[in-house]
Amino acid sequence: MAWLRERIVLILGLLVLVYTFVPIAVVVGMSFNVPPSRNVYAFDRFTLDNWANPCLDPSMCSALGRSVEIGLLATLGATVLGTLAAFALVRYDFVGRSSTNLLIFLPMAAPEIVMGSSLLALFVAAGFAGQLGFWTILIAHIMFCLSFVVVTVRARLAGMDDTLEQAAMDLYATPAQTFWRVTFPLVFPGILGAALLSFSLSFDDFIITNLNAGNTTTFPMYVYGVEGKGVPMQVNVIGTVMFVVSIVIVVGGELNNRRRQKALAAA
Repeated sequence: MAWLRERIVLILGLLVLVYTFVPIAVVVGMSFNVPPSRNVYAFDRFTLDNWANPCLDPSMCSALGRSVEIGLLATLGATVLGTLAAFALVRYDFVGRSSTNLLIFLPMAAPEIVMGSSLLALFVAAGFAGQLGFWTILIAHIMFCLSFVVVTVRARLAGMDDTLEQAAMDLYATPAQTFWRVTFPLVFPGILGAALLSFSLSFDDFIITNLNAGNTTTFPMYVYGVEGKGVPMQVNVIGTVMFVVSIVIVVGGELNNRRRQKALAAA
């Protein structure tokens, strides 16, 4: 019993991780599957054909490309605007600052169906009722990703020690040199994390996108549309690739941080 009490936290943590990764393991396994029929989502026999022909359905790859394009553009827009807003909220004092801090959380707290319908009403009121599509999806994604970027970057800025910036100024660095050589490298992990989060949210979104898409189809909408007649196994290939890419980015970032810390310690 003493052994169990000492390791109960570790055991619970491992169980949570296993529970979390079971759906991912199913997706990876199904990417190598030939189902018994299109309407039965069960493993039948192993194949590599799904990986050899990921675009067997051209409409799926078209929807995937559209989701990636929207995700990248939404990430760029939300990250730039959110980073600037985070710096303003942390580094500057202005009228309405406390109210702005409160309002930032509202899009995160509001249900997606509420935000999606509100954006749809905004587009209709602005005269875009017949022009819903790529650009309205992009604007909607930037809108709901913006709050996540602001909160993430602001947390990084709030926890950052400003003594290094002061030291750089004491050594006659200009404000621009101080920002690019000291401030930005320190804040960059938070910006990168916010960008990755924004892309994930944009790529994964269905409710807000469905309400503002018009005739445009993104990857989540494609999956929802084919679910009734059978999801092709190539969808699992795309999911596996996205998961592997995410792991590579996270592990690469962690290894880079460790290398930088070792270099600083050696110096």
